[in-house]
Amino acid sequence: MDQDTSSRKSPDAVHLCGKAWTAYIGTVILAALLFFAALPLAFHWNEMAAAGVFAVSILLVGYRVLSIRSVQLYYDDIGVWLYSGILPWTRGISGVKWRDMDEATFTQNFWSWALRSWDIRIGHRFTKASEIQLTSMAHGKEAVGILNGRLQALIRAGSVS
Repeated sequence: MDQDTSSRKSPDAVHLCGKAWTAYIGTVILAALLFFAALPLAFHWNEMAAAGVFAVSILLVGYRVLSIRSVQLYYDDIGVWLYSGILPWTRGISGVKWRDMDEATFTQNFWSWALRSWDIRIGHRFTKASEIQLTSMAHGKEAVGILNGRLQALIRAGSVS
């Protein structure tokens, strides 16, 4: 993946999609376990233990929600980019330049159709290690169509070979 050390989008970037509601299911289950199982058990021990469990639960659930929300797929004149991360050491941009892009695809099945949550892949022509693979993306099907259309337009214009 072409890595950009900055964590800012270019001003001409076009946002394509972010995570769908289905990406939050695991976090909701974790929150239910922490707040409705672990917290009451901690209260049986003592109030300090309950306060600790509550604080850790808030931090853990909050971090997971913010991490999921940080995943954004967009494109600009240079290529297709994935921005993610909330902490300074996890935040970053990776992507595939138009000249290296193979194709964008999405997984079609009953659940993706019914839940409107798509798994997408933006392929790299030369290596599988540099492709972008994302799960549970809202508007992923439309994003794939936009990316493939833009790539074809660039190929026809001679900007990409």
